[in-house]
Amino acid sequence: MPFIIIGIVVGLLLLLFAVSYIKVRPDKAYIITGPRGSRIVTGKATIRIPFIQRIDVVPLDLIQVDIRTSSAVPTNEFINIFVDGVANIKIQSDPQSIRLAGEIFLTRSLEDIKQIAKEVLEGNMREIIGQMKLRELVQNRDKFAEQVKLSALQDMQKMGLDIVNITIQNFTDKNGVIEDLGVDNIVQIRKDASIARANSEKEVEIAVSEAKKLANDARIKSELEIEEQNNSLALKQAALKQKADVAKATADASYEIQYANEAKTINVAKQDAEIARREKEIELKAKEVEVEEKTLEARIKKVAEAERYAKEQKADEQLYVRIREAEAKLAEEQRRIEAMRLAAEAERFAQEQKAIGIQAVGLAEAEAIQKKAEAMKLMEEAAVLELVLKSDVLPKIVQAAAEPLTKVDRITFFGEGNSAKLVSDIVNTSTKAIEGVKEATGLDLASLLAGFGAGKFTHKKEQKEESNDVTE
Repeated sequence: MPFIIIGIVVGLLLLLFAVSYIKVRPDKAYIITGPRGSRIVTGKATIRIPFIQRIDVVPLDLIQVDIRTSSAVPTNEFINIFVDGVANIKIQSDPQSIRLAGEIFLTRSLEDIKQIAKEVLEGNMREIIGQMKLRELVQNRDKFAEQVKLSALQDMQKMGLDIVNITIQNFTDKNGVIEDLGVDNIVQIRKDASIARANSEKEVEIAVSEAKKLANDARIKSELEIEEQNNSLALKQAALKQKADVAKATADASYEIQYANEAKTINVAKQDAEIARREKEIELKAKEVEVEEKTLEARIKKVAEAERYAKEQKADEQLYVRIREAEAKLAEEQRRIEAMRLAAEAERFAQEQKAIGIQAVGLAEAEAIQKKAEAMKLMEEAAVLELVLKSDVLPKIVQAAAEPLTKVDRITFFGEGNSAKLVSDIVNTSTKAIEGVKEATGLDLASLLAGFGAGKFTHKKEQKEESNDVTE
């Protein structure tokens, strides 16, 4: 229940606010009157208390008023005229003027306001007409309208009104005075135009005559100057021709002299050129002979070099063939020695197998056989060494290694150390032959020779030491 009451109260308050809230347009003025007096609102929103405060509307927009004199009004010259014009007025926007206009016009209609303003304006217009002449009125309407506005403004402001502008549309009279003023103006204008045209024609004639005179003076002066220039040109041409004739004669004489000198110079130059040509021919012949000699020499030299190169190539080919043949024989000899070594190995292997079979007979017999074999081996090495040293086996080995080289006609070496390399190749071949004998027969000739040499060196050293001891 309390909520319903509160809702009703709120609704009433909102309704009261809606009724109280008013917005005033800029072209209106609201006079709100209440127990405490009145206030003026324009161009904004406000609140008024319904049933307590009263609202009166004062228009602030433009009001157009026609101002026409209903009867003729005499001018300063006592010429009766009628005036037709329009005035735009409005209530002033300041609060004091709105209050003043409200006091006067709130109970009146818009037509009443127009009528009151019309009477005030026409009265001031009659007053200004009586102060001005007809010609001044007709020719200066803006001045007349401004004076009417200034004269009526004070009376209009007493009613809170303002004059925006006054426009005078027409002046008329029943006696045709204004029309006569127009005719008089027309005649005067025509008169002034005729005078002006006559003056212009006179000035034109004077200007034409002056121009003709100036033109004639200029023509005479120009012709005199042309004649003077022609005379000066003729004199200058004659002087130039005289100079040209003198120069031509001088040039002709100089030409003859120059021609003779040049002919002489040309003859001398021709003779010098002939001598130079002959000298050049002789020099050219000598050069050709020299070139021919050098060409022949080069050809002979090339032929000799070609023959030498062919011989060298042929010798190299023969050397290569002999080397290949020697290498083939050496390879064949190595294969034969290898076959002998393999046969010896087979024999040795058979002996070893046989020795293994005999081993079963007994250790004593084996040891006896071993000692016997060692003795035989020692005797064999001594016999082989004696055979090598006392016979020609070793020289024959070296001879066999060098045999292929005896068939070479000539050897050409390229580079450094080639003779030493040849000796080294022969020694290597002999060494390989000795190693082949070792692999084939089991006899190490190199070791035997080394041992024999060491024994000899030791024996000689001992003999020398014994000799020294005896001497001492």
